[in-house]
Amino acid sequence: MAEDDRYVYISRKMSYALRHNPEKYGLTLAQDGSVEMETFLRAMNGMHHFEPPLTDALIREVMAHAEKRRFAIEDGRIRALYGHSFQIKVDHQEAIPPAVLYHGTARRFLDSIMEKGLLPMGRQYVHMSADIETAEQVGKRRDNRPVILTVDAEKAAADGIKFYIGNDKVWLADQIPPQYLREYDQIT
Repeated sequence: MAEDDRYVYISRKMSYALRHNPEKYGLTLAQDGSVEMETFLRAMNGMHHFEPPLTDALIREVMAHAEKRRFAIEDGRIRALYGHSFQIKVDHQEAIPPAVLYHGTARRFLDSIMEKGLLPMGRQYVHMSADIETAEQVGKRRDNRPVILTVDAEKAAADGIKFYIGNDKVWLADQIPPQYLREYDQIT
């Protein structure tokens, strides 16, 4: 397996363990979604039998080569930064967003979104992208011709909608009402 492919594989397994199914790995996450690194390494190596075994250094390499910042290591603990599909509220730093954010979605969801707004839909937060390319990439996960929505984040923030930093490309909000959304008219 090529090194880049190995990094992606490990990152996916880490995401699954920390964002979607920690119980499968015998992990109990703290309130902030973190777990001791040594406990995490034992669980990951026990489940997947990585060769060579997963180490703190290798996890840091995986994180350094990732396109998006998905994990954080602090004080000997690791956690996923966003995207959890189970009930845990990871606190994120509230911040003033860029004037415009983007959200990529499947065309079949457009009518509902324009009526109800962007809702977390099984996640803790609504995810938005800082750039069109990332939004399009996200939208293509469910539709090969996704709809890209622009979010008037400047107006929404002025009206009291709270935005949080997910990472350098991802912004989060509890929800975005429909009046702040419009369809972006140029898809590559």
